[in-house]
Amino acid sequence: MKTAAIRQELHSYLEVADDKKVKALYASMKNEIEESRVLYNDELKAELDSRHTAYKSGKTKPVTEQQSKRRIAKLLKSAKGK
Repeated sequence: MKTAAIRQELHSYLEVADDKKVKALYASMKNEIEESRVLYNDELKAELDSRHTAYKSGKTKPVTEQQSKRRIAKLLKSAKGK
């Protein structure tokens, strides 16, 4: 079964599972859930706001997924050469 299908089944199950089972699943995964949270501190919020403002004003333009992948590949290639 593919991961996407598993995610969907888990999501569907959690919608109907009784409270005891939901709490047990949460307790077993609590640490991982907390570690995966993105912490939006004031510095990060300011940076995101700045980028959003620059985008909305036309000062910066978004890049496509393909452009991003090419940039990342280029950075990784140059990092390996060092």
